Amino acid sequence: MTRPSFVVLLLIGALARPLAGQTVDTIVVENRNIFEPLGDAPGLLARLGDALHVRTRASVIRRTLLFDQGDRYDSAKVVESERALRGLGVFRNVELDTTHVDGKFGVRVATADGWSTRPQVGFSSAAGDVTWDLGLVEKNLLGTANMVLADYQRTPDRRLVTLLYQAPGFLLRRAGLTVAYEDLSDGGFGFWSYGVPFYETGARAALVTSGSAGRLRVLRFRDGVLADSVRQRVLQLGLSGGVALRATDRDYARLRLFAQWRRGSYGGYAAAAAPDSSALAAGAGLELGRSHFQVVEGLDKYARREDVDVSERLWLGLWAAPRAFGYAPGRAGVGPEIQAQLATAWTHGFAWFHLSADGLLAASGLDSGRVETGVTLMSQALPRQTLVIHAEGGAASNVAPGSEFDLWLDQNGPRAFGAHAFTGTRRYWLVAEDRVLVLHSLLGLFGVGLAPFAEWGGAWYDAERPRTGGDVGLALRLGSTRSTRGEVTEISLGERFQRGYAGGRWAVTVREAVDFSGR
Repeated sequence: MTRPSFVVLLLIGALARPLAGQTVDTIVVENRNIFEPLGDAPGLLARLGDALHVRTRASVIRRTLLFDQGDRYDSAKVVESERALRGLGVFRNVELDTTHVDGKFGVRVATADGWSTRPQVGFSSAAGDVTWDLGLVEKNLLGTANMVLADYQRTPDRRLVTLLYQAPGFLLRRAGLTVAYEDLSDGGFGFWSYGVPFYETGARAALVTSGSAGRLRVLRFRDGVLADSVRQRVLQLGLSGGVALRATDRDYARLRLFAQWRRGSYGGYAAAAAPDSSALAAGAGLELGRSHFQVVEGLDKYARREDVDVSERLWLGLWAAPRAFGYAPGRAGVGPEIQAQLATAWTHGFAWFHLSADGLLAASGLDSGRVETGVTLMSQALPRQTLVIHAEGGAASNVAPGSEFDLWLDQNGPRAFGAHAFTGTRRYWLVAEDRVLVLHSLLGLFGVGLAPFAEWGGAWYDAERPRTGGDVGLALRLGSTRSTRGEVTEISLGERFQRGYAGGRWAVTVREAVDFSGR
């Protein structure tokens, strides 16, 4: 047997060099259009869609990456960059891998756009209570990943017009801007936020400003009907930031500082406006975390990879609201906060537990507080099936008007019941759902699935008997495989097995499916 030549040994040695020790000489961006490759989509429709769509600019893709040409190759930054690109919400597929171009080492970034311009047509119905909206949303304006939205919505309670603009890299590379305004039939409310968050696990600092202002009617419901309402007037300015005491590609320790100035009042809707009062609160906290994400398919969307956050985190914070900052004697005090997440993942599933609690401790004791917790188990051990078991609950005390739990608004209660059927300061929800993929792609445009479900839950005020209910049924799941985010709409037929609520024994519900990866 002949020995390998010296040249061959050099080539083997070069190929065997660890990637982490190499310099990224070039970054190759391949930004494909919506229907590239064509696949099984109708040819005329595909050509028309690609002609009308402005594909995402290469500069936007490069700006989102967490590394630059000339940096040392870091596999963790590559993985996090892929996740950051998916987080823009404009792609249906993202892939990063290494390559060589003209003898130079590089990273290849391959993206496939989703359809980003669409009418905002929504309809949901539960036990006869109908909500609908009509508008237009562009999630990738001129290929910049900027989002604009104009929407008219009608609910059983009010009508509202929503205008929104979002830019992920406004003026500065990592700075995000959000501006929104809602014109309601009984008021108006505006919000803005701008700044640089902790955009990656190894980020060293963050600084974000925000504000809101409005006059609106706050509705309070009991037993499914409007109990009373108050008029709210508010102007709020906030500033938050932090520095990393420790930051690697896997874990971090962050010191956060925050302050909030608020001016406003509550008053009876028919009465004269109460005088405004202003107050300032400030605080600090420590956040510890170990970052880990599980990439799955078929959990909440069709034909795309989803990033599920199975990190471990602990947040301990403390607000100061003294009388010297404008708080009334009975409401001045300190506000502790705690948030924790524990999680584990395996080849075909994950489980996580979440806890959050906050409150205001005054001289007389607990002024107000809230505790919420939840646990989720997901398994994809069986082909084409995603089994989800989820439980969550919460309790609140002396919360501001409009901050009570409403399971219809938050989509965390039995789906076959009508608007505001479950409201209060105590709540829980148990649900088991088996999401079965029937067709991966119908005409190259839609995914089709079925989901048998069973659930039980409710919400009530602490002075009441528990108000609960449950249902079992089957949901037809339809989701776009070519759009940006691939939201799934479900049409559910459910049998209710609790009496005392409006409507019959059976109910048909049309709504956007619950996103369990974001709970």
